Amino acid sequence: MMPDFPNFKSLSLHDRTVMHARIMASQPRISELTFTNLFIWHSVYQTEWSVYQDWLFIIGSHEGEPFALPPVGPGPREKAVMKLMEYLEKERGAAKPRLERADSTLMQELESDPALCIQPMREQYDYVYRSRDLIELTGNRYHRKRNHINAMQKKYSFRYEPMEEIYVHQCTELVEKWCGIKRCEEDMNLLGEWEAVGEMLAHYQALGVRGGVILIEDRVAAFAFGEMLNPTTAVIHIEKADPEIGELYAVINQQFAAHEFSDASFINREQDLGEPGLRTAKMSYHPDHLVEKFLITISEREKGNLS
Repeated sequence: MMPDFPNFKSLSLHDRTVMHARIMASQPRISELTFTNLFIWHSVYQTEWSVYQDWLFIIGSHEGEPFALPPVGPGPREKAVMKLMEYLEKERGAAKPRLERADSTLMQELESDPALCIQPMREQYDYVYRSRDLIELTGNRYHRKRNHINAMQKKYSFRYEPMEEIYVHQCTELVEKWCGIKRCEEDMNLLGEWEAVGEMLAHYQALGVRGGVILIEDRVAAFAFGEMLNPTTAVIHIEKADPEIGELYAVINQQFAAHEFSDASFINREQDLGEPGLRTAKMSYHPDHLVEKFLITISEREKGNLS
């Protein structure tokens, strides 16, 4: 049964059928708006959902502060956004009601409303690449990436295989190794990512995603999961590789795209979270474009006047 606003329901795997259909019908552009992404991070963000008229409402919590994601459904969505802001303030006690990860379409719908403050979230912009570029790696700008793959071919005999249940345990061991080196227990963001990867490995079949592994001597050395975000664009949710083999990320990136998403025009590789190293790595693949995202809050002069 769907929860009717203002009632919200904690996200569970059983909600996939209803939510996935509604989300896909909206043809999302931002990487957050897939059921898979919402589900694998649901424990970290305490994700809940509800239905208000023609819109799907999704809320979560970060560091004790509630927030909303963009209403999923037809535009214009100004009424839905204001309803969400009012709910967050009056029912969830949000000191500063906010809607995160709004795309440019929603921003344009709302930018003329003086009650709202809209700010870019550069650290959340999604990097989108032409799939042909990631698969073929042609031209001088991909020279270094080809060198990484050639170096791997000289050092190791590796092969790509689609994800199967027999590889899940080895993938888990690889993540544990990765977390041990990255010291996940000392970083809440990495700890949350570890939990999200665990959810994916436990439920990838039920989530209907595509997965693949790189095997070296029949052991998992890297793996990835993704799915179609909209009719033309795939999104990569998870990508992990043995941190002691530097060239592996270039290999899993290229092989996963070639084997699983050659039918997509574009591949969304999500955001850089403001991390300089991650931003450099994502820019090194020369994105076709970035998907802008915005933070929407109530302007100072309008606080307390939500209705």
